[in-house]
Amino acid sequence: MGNVYSGVVRASLYRDFTRFGLAGMSLSGVCVTAVESRPAGLIGTSESPSHRPFGARVKAFVALTKPRIIELLLITTVPVMFLAEQGVPDLGLVLVTCIAGYLSAGGANALNMYIDRDIDALMDRTSQRPLVTGMVSPRECLAFGIALAIASTLLFGLAVNWLSAWLALGALLFYVVVYTMILKRRTSQNIVWGGIAGCMPVLIGWTAVTNSLSWAPLILFMVIFFWTPPHYWPLSMKVKDDYARVGVPMLPVIASNKVVAKQIVIYSWVMVAVSLLLTPLGYTGWFYTLVALVAGGWWLWEAHALQNRAKAEVTGAKLKEMRLFHWSITYVSLLFVAVAVDPFLR
Repeated sequence: MGNVYSGVVRASLYRDFTRFGLAGMSLSGVCVTAVESRPAGLIGTSESPSHRPFGARVKAFVALTKPRIIELLLITTVPVMFLAEQGVPDLGLVLVTCIAGYLSAGGANALNMYIDRDIDALMDRTSQRPLVTGMVSPRECLAFGIALAIASTLLFGLAVNWLSAWLALGALLFYVVVYTMILKRRTSQNIVWGGIAGCMPVLIGWTAVTNSLSWAPLILFMVIFFWTPPHYWPLSMKVKDDYARVGVPMLPVIASNKVVAKQIVIYSWVMVAVSLLLTPLGYTGWFYTLVALVAGGWWLWEAHALQNRAKAEVTGAKLKEMRLFHWSITYVSLLFVAVAVDPFLR
């Protein structure tokens, strides 16, 4: 049954990619052998999506963009624009950059859902996504994702600058092709290298203001690079049974909690150390340094606490892995708010 299911998905992918002139794109990264199946009606019901209520359809298309993830991307984009300007940037530029950034990330997320719709149907965490419930058809999702990618690139290029446009397009392609199609189903390092796409908004925010790059955005790029694995691995620890069911080799699926927690601690120390480089290089002052030290110190406390619980072979609810996941969102928010505020206190 698994091979039949996988073959149907691959045939559908080829058919839809051909429809939109993308037949040459590799499909080697999208095959998965399902170890269990759900009723076929879950992946597009017999009822045509166009016959669904208009409001529900609109909500479904918005859901394709993964708004909660994009919130984090914007949190890392806008403050960097303040740092690049060393004050308040042009608010019109900020607005256009945010809109274009939303369209770009939304397009990437929609294409991610299109490619991953086979395993989304088998995972509890993703079983209510629009393609799985049939609220949006695969062809609609593919067309929507491509349209957002084109619109975002043109908006960046014509209203911001072309350097930002190419960086945004590169992030989109990296997320869709390198992470989703190549890395995600093949290696436990998927989120490490795939996370590069999530680092790009930092560069985009800087180039939107300066139309150039420098060490400041590159340092913040590395902060997000080292932040991503210890941010995502605790969530993966929580839902590792979901990933194991569909054969996605997230690190917690193939390694013990002790090994994962040790990796989290290593990445956490490097992340905090890198975050402190902005001040000696002259880009930030005392306020950012204070926030980076306090927030980073609390992060390390939580990371080591998780490692201690893992060493004690605590499992289930007592592992409390989601404490670090939730704190990671607070941490990156505080750090980048400090990036935006610091220029006004120097």
